Amino acid sequence: MQFTAQQVAILLNGTLEGDPGVTVNQLAKIEEGIQGSLTFLANPKYEAYLYNTMASIVVISNDLELTQPVIPTLIRVKDPYSSFSVLLEKYNTIKLDKKGIEQPSYIHPSAKVGKEVYIGAFAYIGQNVVVGDNSKVYPHVYLGDNVQVGDNCTLFSGVKVYSDCVLGNNVIVHSSAVIGSDGFGFAPQKDGTYTKVSQIGNVVIGDDVEIGSNTSIDRATIGSTLIRSGVKLDNLIQVAHNVEIGANTVIASQTGVSGSAKVGENSVIGGQVGIVGHINIAKGSQIQAKSGINRSIEEEGKKWAGAPATNYTNHMRAQVVLQRLPELERKIEELQRRIQELTQLPEQK
Repeated sequence: MQFTAQQVAILLNGTLEGDPGVTVNQLAKIEEGIQGSLTFLANPKYEAYLYNTMASIVVISNDLELTQPVIPTLIRVKDPYSSFSVLLEKYNTIKLDKKGIEQPSYIHPSAKVGKEVYIGAFAYIGQNVVVGDNSKVYPHVYLGDNVQVGDNCTLFSGVKVYSDCVLGNNVIVHSSAVIGSDGFGFAPQKDGTYTKVSQIGNVVIGDDVEIGSNTSIDRATIGSTLIRSGVKLDNLIQVAHNVEIGANTVIASQTGVSGSAKVGENSVIGGQVGIVGHINIAKGSQIQAKSGINRSIEEEGKKWAGAPATNYTNHMRAQVVLQRLPELERKIEELQRRIQELTQLPEQK
């Protein structure tokens, strides 16, 4: 892939300063720029690199005033960081632009595969599966019977989607994620053993969802486990059966959401958070990493922290007090000693 400075400037709607014909074939950090690379400057702390970088093109702010001569061709834009993210997306789209059906792969005769799709080698596409237009199914992906995959989806190598699950449009699922595995349902018996409760529901995933690698989303016992549109799930997350994750919620790594919990839209949940089952979390909630949520959160747009979780501000105050406990203990012991001295009878002295 090779682009000229003129082409990049047009893509970013930027102003060109320098050679419009200079070409680049890779992206780089400004401190690691080499000839043929394109980079950007958004943080003023890195401005010194602008004057000695070997990158061929640098995207900078309209407002940046140069204090020294520069070698690279410059492209001035309103927001260099956002503009560079556009370039990253364009670069990634081109890099991952695969089409066609590789062999060996298995596609059941009843499956429907859309236009301009990619099916990688050793992929398995079961009975009555639907794969939408422009979607990409990488090698070793498993799509069970009756699975529906929307348009413009990407399922990276090793993804497993169990039967009857539904993925919307523009969904990205990273390697080794499992969608639709059985929920953790077992009925205790009088003799101390457990009988498995069949999980006959499915998982329904909305549009524009991204699911990290090794994340597991369990199918519902009855009905659907719901991941609403715009949700972003990190790696190594467990979503249990019949959970509902509200639209545009983001959840960081190693969080576990127990069965039938409902997380409101636009919530932000940190890493290693534990959420018990059958509770509701209000929309707009922000939950600090390592928190334990053991009851419903009813107030919208609040911050929470701790295990069990409390109001974020109160939790931080408690942490300050906790750090002072050794000092407070010494003061209490000293006060007890002085009180004892003051209360002793004269003949006891």
